[in-house]
Amino acid sequence: MKRTLYKGGALTACTSSMILLSAMLASQTASAHGYLEVPPSRALLCQKGVNTNCGGAQYEPQSVGETFKGFPAGVGGAPGQGPVDGKIASGGIPLFSALDAQSATRWHLTEIKDRNIDFQWRYTAAHPATKHEYFITRNGWNPNEPLKRASFESTPFCSVDGAHQLPVSGAKHNCTIPTDKSGQHVILAVWTVGDTDAAFYNATDVNIIAEPELPGGWSSVGGIAPSTPLLVGDKVKARAFSANGESPDYSVEIAIDKAEDGTPNNWSYKLAEKINSTHTLIRAGIRDENGNIEPVRGNNTLYAQKDSGVTRYEVQLDMKEDAAARMSVASQRPEYVLDKGLAKVDFGIIANRKMNVEATLFDENNKPVGNVSAKVDSGATNLIMDVRSNPGKHTLTLVGTTLDGRTTRQDTRPTLMTGEGMGVEHDFVFPDGLAEYTAGTKVLQPKTNEVFECKPFPESGYCKQYSPSANGFEPGVGAHWHMAWEKR
Repeated sequence: MKRTLYKGGALTACTSSMILLSAMLASQTASAHGYLEVPPSRALLCQKGVNTNCGGAQYEPQSVGETFKGFPAGVGGAPGQGPVDGKIASGGIPLFSALDAQSATRWHLTEIKDRNIDFQWRYTAAHPATKHEYFITRNGWNPNEPLKRASFESTPFCSVDGAHQLPVSGAKHNCTIPTDKSGQHVILAVWTVGDTDAAFYNATDVNIIAEPELPGGWSSVGGIAPSTPLLVGDKVKARAFSANGESPDYSVEIAIDKAEDGTPNNWSYKLAEKINSTHTLIRAGIRDENGNIEPVRGNNTLYAQKDSGVTRYEVQLDMKEDAAARMSVASQRPEYVLDKGLAKVDFGIIANRKMNVEATLFDENNKPVGNVSAKVDSGATNLIMDVRSNPGKHTLTLVGTTLDGRTTRQDTRPTLMTGEGMGVEHDFVFPDGLAEYTAGTKVLQPKTNEVFECKPFPESGYCKQYSPSANGFEPGVGAHWHMAWEKR
């Protein structure tokens, strides 16, 4: 599906640029959408709750930064020039303007420990890609000033040809961060769409702590970070990769033969020792003041000589399932009574391992109407779930995962809801699913316990215009909600 963009002459005034962008967005029918997933974009960390006070970006990271292609040409805001200076992170879209705030402490920094990095995008509506480019801020840039073209190097440090093909979520763009870059920087990832005038601009905030090439020809290519306890029979593999893919000849694996070897620090040491005894062009350990690299019981860095061709390592845990793990629903009521569509569903569970559990109640149409999550100890636990639904047959689904992540158990039980229902069906509980609101979408407003339906086009465009700081169109609550919604 194609998005129509205004193709008039360049506009240099900021006010005119904003009018142009508003017109562009208002004329959309459907478009490409996506976001930088690895390392996470500023907007994605808003959705995850790591960044806060983000406005609408926390609900629609896939829509952030969409504007004209062409960066870094011109001053921005017109065809072939990219986003406006000072509004690069938001793409000039008012709903996402909170992302344009810039200071040294405003945004979470993702640590970059390896200069050989695989950028990955997540596409929610993919369109052909002309290219993906990655720009980085200049040395000496001021992190307390708004982002503008002068903040970035004028050429990308990495560019990936899209060949006008549909991009695939999770595909790796292998790039190398320049050796002169260290500390706090902003990387601007640009996905240029092939069949519209648009590109997506995603800012990601990083702290580059990767070592440069070290004396003796050694380069850091990864690390062994022990965190997970292992059991006898488990295996750990250090997988080597070159620019052309995996290098099996340089990959090393160990098996846990004794219980004491399964402690994180011990298996890290054992793997590092195995690497050092197997290869001469690869070393694992900690560098001392004389440049010697020796393994330790703890975090070990992996180093490679250029002749090996190895650019990075991944540590892979092969853990066998805990066959003795058990978890199930232990008790529940014969029925639960709704009061105007609301009920508290209490039930008991029993497990013989510490687990992260999630319980979901589905109605007879398999729509989730209640959910609760908890970390439980071995033994019996009582949980209470808030439910919004109508009378009828329901299904309680319980999923538990052991804390080490190696084993998942599930139990499903039928449940009957009786009493007084909420009357009107709905698609979402506001603001869940905000990006999917279209004409006819019904949402339940929990503040009033009422259902509202999104008006037909063009008023339907207002249904998504919500942020905690600008909620004029919030159904039933905002000052202008009547422009977007009908009460059912």
